[in-house]
Amino acid sequence: MHAAAAELGYRPNVAARGLKTNKTQTIAFISDVVATTRFASGLIKGALSAAEAAGHVMMVLETGGEPKRETEAIGAALDRQVDGIVFAAMRARELFLPDMRIETPAVMLNATNSRFPHSVLPDEYRGGRAAIQVLLDAGFRDGIALLGQSEAKERELFRSATVAQRVAGIREAMADQDLEFVAEVSVWLWEPDEGYQATKRLLRQKNPPRAIVAMNDRLAFGAYQAAGELGVRIPEDLSIVSFDNDEIAAYLRPGLTTVALPHEAMGARAVDLLLHPEPATESLIPMPVVLRDSVR
Repeated sequence: MHAAAAELGYRPNVAARGLKTNKTQTIAFISDVVATTRFASGLIKGALSAAEAAGHVMMVLETGGEPKRETEAIGAALDRQVDGIVFAAMRARELFLPDMRIETPAVMLNATNSRFPHSVLPDEYRGGRAAIQVLLDAGFRDGIALLGQSEAKERELFRSATVAQRVAGIREAMADQDLEFVAEVSVWLWEPDEGYQATKRLLRQKNPPRAIVAMNDRLAFGAYQAAGELGVRIPEDLSIVSFDNDEIAAYLRPGLTTVALPHEAMGARAVDLLLHPEPATESLIPMPVVLRDSVR
């Protein structure tokens, strides 16, 4: 029967089936700039894989963070009677959704919203602890500097709850071992040039650090440049560990040890929560350590 149906080109009428089951087998993925951002595209990849595995089609709508386009995207999803909506953000933050009626099940991905309490976020607290553990395992007990954050700026500089958790994990892992940073450099922008300038200042001190915890890979890229310019060898003279696992991290020489943002696993988890709801409102996804050669 199946062979005959295939030979005749028969395809089941999904729309007709949807009228009977009240399910369209379709999920909407609505994001700000995830689709056009290489670093965050793993969110879509993971969600798409999970949707396909569950026999669902996923429609992707990008809004650029513009309220008018957000309203249009949500309207398009509701008009098609999707079975659920994944609201995603490139940078983990609270999403402010248009004031419109949304009764369709929804999950926040790399984001939070009081109207839809189910959210999927990276486990930044344990990720922060893991970064310090890498240095502890390498034998570091002193000479560690923190690049990109300082206690005085934590509450003012970042609105992201996940970044605050990353910092909390870092600080508590140090405190657990009765360790203190030899230096902390606050950086307003987490970009290579800021990392370069800050690391040059650190390495020119009378007692320069022997290890740096950079708050993201882009700061670490700048740290590499500063070290090379000053003749400081990585990892012989200076070890570096950071966060995100940006694609370029694997191509640095030596490769950069980093705590990865688990975007694909997060995307898959968001779809699983839509299709198989659970009582828990927050799902934290482990951040794996990617060991390369930047730590002694």
